[in-house]
Amino acid sequence: MGFNEDIARGESIEYKILELIKETYPSANKKKGYFKEYDIEIPETSTTVEVKYDEMSAVTGNLVVETEFDGKPSALNTTTADYWLFVTPTELMWIKPEAIWSVIHFHNYKLRRFIGKGDTKYKRAFLVKTDHVRNLCNPVTKHNLFK
Repeated sequence: MGFNEDIARGESIEYKILELIKETYPSANKKKGYFKEYDIEIPETSTTVEVKYDEMSAVTGNLVVETEFDGKPSALNTTTADYWLFVTPTELMWIKPEAIWSVIHFHNYKLRRFIGKGDTKYKRAFLVKTDHVRNLCNPVTKHNLFK
């Protein structure tokens, strides 16, 4: 899958998450275009959400937690979101960015530098064991986002 397909898939997932949130919070909305701080805003609770889809986590057992792209801070280093929502093929995991940093520091994860699938430039990221994130949140399993 190329870069444009990855972007389209990510946007599709964000809109599916938005629809789930709107069932409880009808004023929730998705930020349009590129907005690195967060993806979804929930005015009823003054909460923001960053959605991270990681299809390969089902194979690798790791979540990619990006901190830099093309030599510039990104993702976990630039987020202002109250929550990150990791979306995998089997579960949804809500976690605060501070808790992600705690996991990274507690388990002494090291930054990796690589070119991600569909990317043309390097990113720096932590490969965090899915179980370490799952242990700090209440994952919602058996979602039907991909039907």
